[in-house]
Amino acid sequence: MNPAWPATLVDGDVVLRPIRARDQKAWREVNQRNRDWLRPWEATIPPPPPGAPPVQRPTFRQMVRHLRAEANAGRMLPFVIEYRGRLVGQLTVAGITWGSMCSGHVGYWVDREVAGRGVMPTAVALVTDHCFRAVGLHRIEVCIRPENAPSRRVVEKLGFREEGLRPRYLHIDGAWRDHLVFALTSEEVPEGLLRRWHAARRQHPAK
Repeated sequence: MNPAWPATLVDGDVVLRPIRARDQKAWREVNQRNRDWLRPWEATIPPPPPGAPPVQRPTFRQMVRHLRAEANAGRMLPFVIEYRGRLVGQLTVAGITWGSMCSGHVGYWVDREVAGRGVMPTAVALVTDHCFRAVGLHRIEVCIRPENAPSRRVVEKLGFREEGLRPRYLHIDGAWRDHLVFALTSEEVPEGLLRRWHAARRQHPAK
């Protein structure tokens, strides 16, 4: 069992809570309405080797079952994002590794209708603090395609360090794509990332 899961994280109008099977209708509505906006940044499955059967994308319920099993095993934290009571996206901490690394990486997407309102930086700050304080991780990574300007703005607003390029890192939108690596360690935000984010917004309200 994972003592830091399930968890619900709240800051004002932004709520992160565990994804569940009954989210299917709301999740599909948001995801499908944002198809054109999300497609260039979504993970895809590479073609199988010659002679191998094609790999099918899981159904929503299969995805949720897999995410919950991984969360219970301590390898993942799968959240949906709610804003003012409405499901507007998804955020997952995956690849959680213990031992001498104590690290995980964050992936996310959000409804274009609420982009630019501080929803995603708030969500990433919430989950980073949870990972450092409750889960016990030491390092959080976010890997982003260089062309994905909105996603890069999220980590730049939060002060993640850019560490370099990982060539052909993930299969995205039908091909192997380069990704930039951004990271934070717990020592870099002793006051908490959410607190630092709020201070930055007070100083620069346009953020």
